[in-house]
Amino acid sequence: MPNTSEAHATRSLEQLWLDYKHRGDLAARDELVQRHLHLVKYIAGRLVMHLPSSVELDDLLSYGVFGLLDAIDKFDYRRGIKFETYAYTRIKGAILDGLRSVDWVPQSLRKRGRAISAAYGALERRLGRPATDAEVAEELGISVEELQDVLTRLSQATVLSLDDVLGAEEDDAMELRDLVPDPHSPDPLEHSVFQDLRQRLAAALDRLPERERQIIALYYYEGLTVKEIGELFNLSASRISQLHARAILRLRAAMAGPDPS
Repeated sequence: MPNTSEAHATRSLEQLWLDYKHRGDLAARDELVQRHLHLVKYIAGRLVMHLPSSVELDDLLSYGVFGLLDAIDKFDYRRGIKFETYAYTRIKGAILDGLRSVDWVPQSLRKRGRAISAAYGALERRLGRPATDAEVAEELGISVEELQDVLTRLSQATVLSLDDVLGAEEDDAMELRDLVPDPHSPDPLEHSVFQDLRQRLAAALDRLPERERQIIALYYYEGLTVKEIGELFNLSASRISQLHARAILRLRAAMAGPDPS
């Protein structure tokens, strides 16, 4: 007759959710964590490639495990939603929150990033088209080389993601994941706000230069690494990082500006 641990090892995911959610079986929760640790490793592995060497992968994994535990505790398996989809944003959000709590990005670099983003926004509203590096550099009174150096430093020293286009660095700002309504408490106003932001973001993406739009699509939707994207475009990984940083700054400026509609 199999012992308890052997019986537990054969439980299906559905049975594990049932045992944890309805019976409070902590062993079932531990098994759910083990079966989904690959999500934490995948997300942390992608993020660490864009961070300074002083940031340890183990730290990201630790932050991510807290996000996974939170996702398991709050997940309603009866709603028919795939857990991996639900957990992804919570794991990534926990890692980003952990990094931001450390606050190792120099304030001077944050300030320059905001200034560059504002310059992109002002120029593109004035010109009605994407601004070039030369135009932004002239607007800021710096050289093109200095602008590109800042973009490189931003790409290496910050976690640049689509979450940031809603101003995630500000204390009172929202991230995309924060705009998803609670499925247990649907709110028409929140839904309307979220839909409006999605439409504005989609419009801002459409206005990006073609190459930057392709990089965003390949990175966020196809899951390619910076190195893989560089090989497709025959560009260095550092140049792709620059273009990615520039695209995020353009998007951030577009979302911070007035609604063009």
